[in-house]
Amino acid sequence: MEFTAATIAGFLKGEIEGNPDIKVNTVAKIEEGQEGALSFLANPKYEHYIYSTASSIVLVDKSFVPSGKIRATLIRVENAYEAFASLLRLVDQSRARKKGIHSTAIIETTAKIGSDVYIGPYSYIGENCIIGDGCSVYPHVYIGDNTKLGKNCTINPGVKIYHDCLVGQGCIIHAGTVIGSDGFGFAPQSESEYTKIPQLGNVILEDHVEIGANVTIDRATMGSTIIRKGVKLDNLIQIGHNVEVGENTVMAAQTGIAGSTKIGKNCMFGGQVGVAGHVKIANGTKVGAQAGIIGEVKAENTIIIGSPAIDYKQFLKSSVIFKILPDMKIKIDTLEKEVDSLKRK
Repeated sequence: MEFTAATIAGFLKGEIEGNPDIKVNTVAKIEEGQEGALSFLANPKYEHYIYSTASSIVLVDKSFVPSGKIRATLIRVENAYEAFASLLRLVDQSRARKKGIHSTAIIETTAKIGSDVYIGPYSYIGENCIIGDGCSVYPHVYIGDNTKLGKNCTINPGVKIYHDCLVGQGCIIHAGTVIGSDGFGFAPQSESEYTKIPQLGNVILEDHVEIGANVTIDRATMGSTIIRKGVKLDNLIQIGHNVEVGENTVMAAQTGIAGSTKIGKNCMFGGQVGVAGHVKIANGTKVGAQAGIIGEVKAENTIIIGSPAIDYKQFLKSSVIFKILPDMKIKIDTLEKEVDSLKRK
């Protein structure tokens, strides 16, 4: 698809500086710009690229003041990053969407399939499933008995959704993810044996949840593991049984949440965060990468980091001490020797 600067500016309610008729047909990072590409500048540390980029159009904030000559056409908007994201959504929505049910798909007779649905090759839809209007189920997807998908969900290749799970409207689940596998429940019978505890609950994804690739969300022992409305999970995340993740919380890759933990709404987790079981985390908590949370976070909107996780300001002060510990050890050893010498005298 091809757009002029005038068309883009009209869509974004932006102001043009340069040629309104110049056209773009692709997008590119500002440092990798090429003729016919649209880029954006939001982070000041990338400003030097705007003076050399070959991109035809660059989105910038209205407050941006250039310090040199720019050959690209500029479109000034309130927020360049958000404007660029809205354009990407527009391009994505304009792509042709697959429709119809492939002849190799297996759909049990008791399943109910909505209108305008795509079901790809070698996918399986179980007994009493409900697939909502406008859903896309890509190849090699397994959807177990009694599972329900709301309208306009996208289930990417190789996803497995076990029986009795509920998926809300507008959810996106990326390739290789497993929803509703058994929670890690075993009762010790002796020093060397464990008995499996049946996992009889399910998983509920509320509306507009997006799950990355190769994520595992365990079903509850009883009741439900719940991912609330608007949650966004990155790739390679483990959510244990009976966990609840609050609305609009986001988690980066390789985070692990142990069973029965309750996470508040509007939280942010960096990569490789680990959370112990049966913990409550307050609304708005921000957790730095590789933090380990072993106890309750009671105060809302706090920022924590470290393992065990503590207030980030305390962590920064402590990290200064960490760096000088070897020197401190040498000084203490020297002082101990001097004290021992004085005692002998």
